[in-house]
Amino acid sequence: MIVVLQRVKEASVSITGKDKAAIGSGILVLLGIESADNLEDISWLCRKIVNMRIFADDEGVMNKSVLETKGEVLVVSQFTLHASTKKGNRPSYIKAAKPEIAIPLYEDFVKEISGLLGKTVPTGEFGADMQVSLVNDGPVTIILDSKNKV
Repeated sequence: MIVVLQRVKEASVSITGKDKAAIGSGILVLLGIESADNLEDISWLCRKIVNMRIFADDEGVMNKSVLETKGEVLVVSQFTLHASTKKGNRPSYIKAAKPEIAIPLYEDFVKEISGLLGKTVPTGEFGADMQVSLVNDGPVTIILDSKNKV
């Protein structure tokens, strides 16, 4: 499982011109799921995300988590994070999980991160053609891969 975290001042997702979800200050999570992913990957990533110290403390040092700042989180599925670009110029998405595997894991991910934050986490729509808008704060962008835990 790969996630791209972006610390944002605001972020939103729309589908066919209609607003689906929006947040203020917090983290936009772009989530890529591969066939080998499981509940252990979800648990590790969700704990890592909510405890990642990427928000400023009173001295302006990145020393607080989204949990401590009571920030918001928006989760958007993005299978293209598993693109293989080794051969040619057309990315291959062979590692990306098929919907029958990915959808339940995506739903489990959202449920887990919502539970850790103690509030419902807004999302995009799995498999939809989405338009994501954001104001990246910093900018701070971090990539986490659950297969590289050590």
